[in-house]
Amino acid sequence: MDTMTQPQLVFEPPGPGPWDLDPVHFPRPVTAYWAEMHPEPFSLGYGDMMTFYGAPFQTRVTAYVSGFCYGQMRPVPPESFPDRVARAGEVFDRKLWREQAAEWHDVRKPASVLAHHEIQDIDPDGLSDEELVDYLRRCRAHHAAMIRQHMAFTGTAVIPPSDFLVHAAQWTGLPTVKLLGLMRGASLISGGGSPQHAALVAAYRADPAAREALDADEEPGALLERLRREPTETGRALDAYLDFAGFRLLDGFDISNHYALEMPDVLLRAIRSAIDEAGAVSDVEAEIADVRSHVPEEHREEYDELLADARVGYSVRDERGVYSDIWASGLMRRAALAAGRRLAASGRLHDPEHIVFADIDEMCALVQGAASPTADELATRYAFHKAHTAKEAPTHIGDDPPPMPDASALPPPMARLMAALGTAMGEMFGVSEVAHDETVIRGLGASSGSREGTVRRVAGPSDFDRIQQGDVLLTEATTEAFNILLPLLSAIITDSGGALSHAAIVSREYGIPGVVGTRDATARIEDGARVRVDGDEGTVTVLA
Repeated sequence: MDTMTQPQLVFEPPGPGPWDLDPVHFPRPVTAYWAEMHPEPFSLGYGDMMTFYGAPFQTRVTAYVSGFCYGQMRPVPPESFPDRVARAGEVFDRKLWREQAAEWHDVRKPASVLAHHEIQDIDPDGLSDEELVDYLRRCRAHHAAMIRQHMAFTGTAVIPPSDFLVHAAQWTGLPTVKLLGLMRGASLISGGGSPQHAALVAAYRADPAAREALDADEEPGALLERLRREPTETGRALDAYLDFAGFRLLDGFDISNHYALEMPDVLLRAIRSAIDEAGAVSDVEAEIADVRSHVPEEHREEYDELLADARVGYSVRDERGVYSDIWASGLMRRAALAAGRRLAASGRLHDPEHIVFADIDEMCALVQGAASPTADELATRYAFHKAHTAKEAPTHIGDDPPPMPDASALPPPMARLMAALGTAMGEMFGVSEVAHDETVIRGLGASSGSREGTVRRVAGPSDFDRIQQGDVLLTEATTEAFNILLPLLSAIITDSGGALSHAAIVSREYGIPGVVGTRDATARIEDGARVRVDGDEGTVTVLA
């Protein structure tokens, strides 16, 4: 790589056929580590999902072009189609999402937490160079396994809620924001909740002196470290919470993003806010009854069943990321930064963080004494990542996207499955096409309510320390990782993503207004502007 100039953006198709951009999950160019590691486990996990649910696709293939994520669906061969149709029928007859949700909650999630802690309990700074190389590769293998797991459970997370959405919209004609509001409370982690978080809040609310200690005039990282070591109920609760949340990423999936303990000021302020604020109160049962009143009487029993199943699937929605690869990615980043500190201390890197822009083989080779990639090369990759966004990448490359298949020509179980999957993809990646006015930005309503606040434009983790209590988050897209920050926010606005995007889900779960899929709100609204966010209308009004 030329160390004197930025590499050029070139968008050649990575293979035959159509390739579409994913700006929701990857709004910036990814690291070399991610581009090498991610495609295989993603494709394997996606294939696991397609097989389990009887979808007519083998998998989705991803490739990184100039650092941006492009994907392509691969259909099953014709001879496999009858087996997939039969499986799709089983899915709905036996409600197979309940089987997989139970596997997630009873088996996979606890096993993942155990595996994370086994890796987390090792201090990479205390390892020899050879031990650190082994540890880096162990973290990489764990990360890949967690990505496959994340994708394998995607069908359970999106098919039942989307199947409910298809039917309820037909029966009631109500807007998506109203119907998806019925999912609130089904995904504890999406609102920042967990047993560890609940114990932390309860312990500090019961001990005013301990709560006052959180306001001590002390460097936030040192304060958290000191308080978690205290032999008190609050000390133990804080320690357990930081063990659970401290190494999860705060933004995104790639190791270019920071984990919570790297940003102790933000983490501390979010903890204080969670303790002090009661949070939004939502009468979901009343909302469920209200929507039910719009359903024709002959469909009300089915409405009840579909909604119950939707909430079962929704319970896995963000957990499959938080308990899988978001945690594993943070552990991989921690290991890489340990290597980066060694290399920077010996003058072989300009900054320890630049190591995350090496691939796994380069990381290991550098620890073992290799001369390349050089410090300048890694600094150039870092600068490239910071300089570009997915807005510069074409939405499609390669052949023109094929038309959507005619669902009416499919056997009924397959048609129902494809309707749910099509709705899920549209509500996850769709954006508003409605034109903006001079002071009114139009997007998709994601979470009901209206709130005014000061916009805080967040381009990445380095901006998190600027977030103040009551700010309106303005960003390209969010992930499950953002839930740690939610106590500080009054509303969310994003450029990308629809009503089933992560931003939409976390705003609903925390009960704050959300407007997503605005296309370009980050370019139209200045940092520090005063806005009104209306999640019901899907509008953002710039007030000053």
